[in-house]
Amino acid sequence: MHPYVVAFDPVAFHIGPVAVRWYAIMYVIAGALFWWLGERRRRHGRLPVGPTAFFDLASYGMFGVILGGRLGYMLFYGWSEIVADPLSIFRVWEGGMSFHGGFLGVLFVAWLWARKHRLHFFDVMDFVAPLVPIGLGVGRFGNFIGGELWGRHTDVAWGMIFPRAFEHTASIEQLEAMARAGQLAAEVRHPSQLYQMVLEGIILFGILYVVSMKPRRRYCISGLFALLYGAFRFLVEFVREPDVHLGFLAGGWLTMGQLLSLPLIVLGLALVAMSRRAPVLQPRIVNDPPRAAKSKEQG
Repeated sequence: MHPYVVAFDPVAFHIGPVAVRWYAIMYVIAGALFWWLGERRRRHGRLPVGPTAFFDLASYGMFGVILGGRLGYMLFYGWSEIVADPLSIFRVWEGGMSFHGGFLGVLFVAWLWARKHRLHFFDVMDFVAPLVPIGLGVGRFGNFIGGELWGRHTDVAWGMIFPRAFEHTASIEQLEAMARAGQLAAEVRHPSQLYQMVLEGIILFGILYVVSMKPRRRYCISGLFALLYGAFRFLVEFVREPDVHLGFLAGGWLTMGQLLSLPLIVLGLALVAMSRRAPVLQPRIVNDPPRAAKSKEQG
């Protein structure tokens, strides 16, 4: 069995002259699933606001993910690009999003939203946390389709070849023929995007969703999310190729992803400890108030 060559067309389809890319589709899917599952939980009283307020939260969250993710990527991983071309920060379609930046973006917009609706910030985050892995899983699958953020070299049976990971002038058909002939054994890599999809998406979602099925103490769900995501990301970084322009930051093994995950692990442990003495937010169903009837008076 020869290694699979990951070479999807980045454009899913065209609408007239407009090319719809897989990357954009993944964001739409993630946003739709976030809203759908969140609205179900809201209707069960897990967030004491009406559907309009929750829709605002979901919309603000998407904005926070995109803006924070792009800013975080450029600041953490692409500072040299900003210096050379400041406008590169706005070219989201070229790829380059950071989870840690998106996480900070979501925290900021959630804080603004919670303040507006006079809710405790961590009651909001405890509601949001089980919904986030959906987007993470979909996003990592998008990374896989895009053939980006590949893993390190490996000889495992499920290793794959990512054409963007090495210099070549061959067509995809030629690369597949070379893979069948065993000529690309040195270019086989871990499909780390799929590892992250499973850990950060499926498993993290399953754990948080099951734990949050019953009311929990404040900080508990947020703490579990930060702790588990940080731990999963830290582990996957051992088989994920570090950014070429950054390499290893210390000891020949520490990557930027691991460095940024350490504060999340510490934060998660702290929040879980704080939850032991925190109150439990009981379910309370809230709906939008009925619209005021139009006056029949004329003139």
